[in-house]
Formats: sequence, structure tokens, C-alpha cells
Amino acid sequence: MSQVSQSALILLIGAGTTLLVSLAGNALGLVIGTSICLMRLSQARFARAIAIAYVSFFRGVPLLVQLLIVFYFLPAVGLDMPPFVAAIIGLGICSAAYQAEHLRGGFLIIPRGQAEAAHALGYTPTQTRRYILIPQAMRAAAPALVNEIILIVKASSLVSVVGVADLMRVSQNIVARDLRPIIWYAAAALIYFIINVVLARIGQAVEWRLNVGHVKGTL
Repeated sequence: MSQVSQSALILLIGAGTTLLVSLAGNALGLVIGTSICLMRLSQARFARAIAIAYVSFFRGVPLLVQLLIVFYFLPAVGLDMPPFVAAIIGLGICSAAYQAEHLRGGFLIIPRGQAEAAHALGYTPTQTRRYILIPQAMRAAAPALVNEIILIVKASSLVSVVGVADLMRVSQNIVARDLRPIIWYAAAALIYFIINVVLARIGQAVEWRLNVGHVKGTL
């Protein structure tokens, strides 16, 4: 295998790492973000205060600082995790703050009468959220959530600073060896572009199916 082919293969492996850490971080962010959103919409003042503080902090602190804090904080409390896991946690807790706000916007456009009707039909608050409110909020927030995935993919280039061999890190290593920055950074940029275009197309397909289901359900 030639040096160029070997470098191209390394770039593709780095791209796979970038995609994996980004999607895992987004999935973690969705789980945390849903909980933060429900706390923000809760009647309990203490829960709302915690949710507001969480969103304000993680939206106000740069992602790079958050990644470094997670990377050095976890070992300090006895949780010695690989850089890959620390990167997922860092991306996840940051993305959660934004996804919580996207979901909150989705909840706020749902007519209050739906929750009242569910209560009249005997649904518990948990059942109402699970079967009626959350699916509709997810549908309404789908475009913003897809956009968040794309933003995290681009922001994931920062995980290279904590030792993750992502697309950015391996492209830097190749440039340091071959001394041809324009070629390899352009190749990395093209791969990022392809990944985000594919994710955008998938997101559009998902949004279309959700809208079709919503229309059918309302006929």
C-alpha cells in the first residue's frame, strides 16, 4: 500500500471515529436534554432552577473548556475513563443544554387542551408525557435536533485536544508527517462536508416521515 493510500485510509478511520463520538454524544445529550426540559417545564420551583442553571452554564461556557474539565475532572474523582468516553460525555452534556431548549420549544407549541383531554381520559401525568406530549414535541423539534447533530459533528473536531484520534487529529498527524497541509486538510474538509450532507438528507427524510404520520393521524 502506498503512503497516499495509507494516509487516505487513516483519514477514513478518523472520520468513523468522528461520526461515532458525535452520534454517541448527541444520543447522550438527547437523554439528558429530555430530562432537563421536563425539569424546566415542571411546577416544582427547585427543579426549574436547576434546569435553568444547567442550560445557562453549558450554553455559556465554551465547549473546549467543558471537554478539558471533563477530561481532567473524572480521573480526579476516581473515574479513569478513556479519552473517547470522556469526549462523548463532554459533547453529551453540552449538547443536552441546547437540545433541552429545542424540546422546550416543541412542548410550548402543543395546545394545553391535549394534556387536559388526556387527564379526562384517565391518563396519568407520566403516561400523558410519554404517549402524547413527548412524541409531539420531538416531531416539532426535529429540524432543530437534526441541526444540532450537524453542529456537534463540526464541533467534535475539538475532541482532538483530549487525545481522541478523530478526523481532525489524524489529519494533523498526516500533515506533520507529509508536510502537505493543503491536500490533507482539504480532504478532511471534504469528508466533514460529506458527513454533514448525508446527515442533513437523513434528517430531511425523518422529518418528512414524521410529518406524513402526523398528517395521517389528524385526518
